[in-house]
Amino acid sequence: MSQLTITNSFTRAKEIFEPLHAPHVGMYVCGPTVSGETHLGHARPYITFDVVFRYLKYLGYKVRYVRNITDAGHFEEEGREAEDKVANKAKLEMLEPMELVTKYTNIYHDMMALLNTERPSIEPTATGHIVEQIEMIKDLMAKGFAYEANGSVYFDVLKYAETNDYGKLSGRILDDMIAGSRELENQEEKRNAADFALWKKAAPEHIMQWNSPWGMGFPGWHIECSAMATKYLGTTFDIHGGGMDLQFPHHESEIAQSNISNGKQPVKYWMHNNMITVMGKKMGKSYGNTITLNQLFTGTHPMLEQAYSPMTVRFFVLQTHYRSTLDFTNTGLQAAEKGLQRLMNAGTALKSLEYAGVKSKDSSEEEVVKKLIADLHDQMNDDLNTAMVMATLFELSGKINAWKNGQQPMSVTEETFHLLKKNFYNFTEVILGLKDESAADNSNMDEVMQLVISLRKQAREKKDFATSDIIRDELLKSGIQLKDGKDGTTWNKQ
Repeated sequence: MSQLTITNSFTRAKEIFEPLHAPHVGMYVCGPTVSGETHLGHARPYITFDVVFRYLKYLGYKVRYVRNITDAGHFEEEGREAEDKVANKAKLEMLEPMELVTKYTNIYHDMMALLNTERPSIEPTATGHIVEQIEMIKDLMAKGFAYEANGSVYFDVLKYAETNDYGKLSGRILDDMIAGSRELENQEEKRNAADFALWKKAAPEHIMQWNSPWGMGFPGWHIECSAMATKYLGTTFDIHGGGMDLQFPHHESEIAQSNISNGKQPVKYWMHNNMITVMGKKMGKSYGNTITLNQLFTGTHPMLEQAYSPMTVRFFVLQTHYRSTLDFTNTGLQAAEKGLQRLMNAGTALKSLEYAGVKSKDSSEEEVVKKLIADLHDQMNDDLNTAMVMATLFELSGKINAWKNGQQPMSVTEETFHLLKKNFYNFTEVILGLKDESAADNSNMDEVMQLVISLRKQAREKKDFATSDIIRDELLKSGIQLKDGKDGTTWNKQ
C-alpha cells in the first residue's frame, strides 16, 4: 500500500508523512474566535481537519488533536485598528464577556456536532492560558527579540529577519510588508512597521484585561496559539492546520515567536485549506453574504433557495480537494444533496446484500473491484484527496446497485465481497464521516408514530371511534398508512 503524503505549505512540496514520534502524532488547528455565531467559513477547516484526524487514527496513529478557542478577544493588526471582538460584541448584546463566550462556544459545538466532526483531544482556551503567554513573552524579551513600549510589548521582526526567513510560509517579502503597512493604532510605539503585538496595554474601559509585568493588558492574537501549542504538543510537533487566510500574519508570526522561544522550528508539516466563496464572491459583511451554519441548515438566509442538511454541507465540502477553492452555490448544494443520497443508498444496499456466490466465470469484475478498493487507499494517501475518493465510491456504488437490482451478476469472490463491505463502510462513514440522515429521521419518526398509535389505541378502547378515524385519515393525507393486525398496529410511508 502507498504511504501517506501531505502537501507541506512551508516547503511547498508534497512530502511523505513521517511522524516525529510514531505512532504518536501531534496536531494543532487554530480554532474559532467565539464572538459571534458559527458561520459558513468555519465549515471547511473543521471538516477538513476532522478528516485528517479520522484518517490518521484509521491508519493506526495515536493522535493528540489540539484545537483552541479564542475567547480573549481577537486582536488584529493587519489592515485595521486594534479591536477586541469579544468585548465589542459583549457590549452590543449586554452580556458579560464570558457569558457571551460561553453562548457562542456552545453554538459552535452544536454546529460541529451536526456536521459530525469529532471533538478534539484537547480544546484549550486563550483566557485559560494567560500565564503561559506571559511567560513566553518574558522569554522573548530576555532573548532580545521583544521590547516593551508604553505598557505594550512587540516582537522585533527586523531583528528576527537578520538570521531567519520571515515570510517563508506565506511567500511574502519583508520589505514589501513594511512598505504596505497602513497607519494603525499606536504604530508610533513600534520600532518597525512590521513588528506585531505580543501584549497590548489596555485602556481603563477595556473589559477583558489581565495583570502582567508591563501593567494591565491583554495578549496579542499570535502568542495565544504559540503558548497553547507548545504546552500541549511540545516545542516541535507534527501538523499545524488552518485556513490559507491564516498564513499571514498569524502563522508567520507563530513560527517566529516559537522559533526564538523554543530554539527550533515548531512544526514539521504545515497544512492549509483553501478559501471558500459564496455565489462567486468572497464571504463578508460588506457583501451581505455571511451565512451562519444555522441559516444554512434552516434555509433562512435570503441567498438560499432551500435548507441544506449538515451532511449535505459536509459532502459538498469533501467533494473538492481541501487545497482547491470552493464556491458555495444553490446549484452545487442541491447536486450534493442528490449525490449524498445516492452514496447513502448504495451503502444501505451493500449492508443488506448477502454473498450469493460467483455468478459468472468472468474474473475481470473481481480485478476491477479489487483495484477500486486499492484506489481508495491510494487516493487518501495522496494528500487526502477526498474528491477522488468520492469518485471511486460512486464507481463502486454503480456495481453495488447493479448487483442489488439483478442487472449484473456478482462476479467476485466471497473474500473480495466482504473486503468491499468493510472498505465502503470505512471510507464513507469512518473516514469521510458521512452518515445517513434519513435513517436517523426514520428512527425519530418511529418514536413519534408509536406515540400516535398509542393515543389512537386509547381512543378506540374508550369507544371514541371518531377520534380514531380522524387520526387514521389525517395520517393518510400525509402519506402515512396505519395497518391494524392481530399483533397490533404498524405504519409505513406510502
